[in-house]
Amino acid sequence: MAPTGPTPTALRREGPDRLAVEWSDGHRSVYTWQHLRSSCPCASCREEQQQPPDPLRVLKPGELLPPAPQAMASVGRYAYKITWNDGHETGIYTLEYLRSLCQCPQCKGG
Repeated sequence: MAPTGPTPTALRREGPDRLAVEWSDGHRSVYTWQHLRSSCPCASCREEQQQPPDPLRVLKPGELLPPAPQAMASVGRYAYKITWNDGHETGIYTLEYLRSLCQCPQCKGG
């Protein structure tokens, strides 16, 4: 599966809580790990995101730590798989989805 849009030319960690991506079209995106973790596209996370929050649920040990990647591997030439410090690793972030998560003023229309 080949990407149809811009592709990353460089990825790097910026400080303890951010990922910077340079894209082939010259755009630069910066993502917080919190934003990427809370936007996990896997089926179980999407289902959880659609449920109303339960203020009385018991937090798991991994939820008490700020999200941080343990590994980030490419999936073919179309996506990345992030392994998180809470043990979660089933989310596949396609390049199109990753780009759509950009929070810069240009991408957010501001």
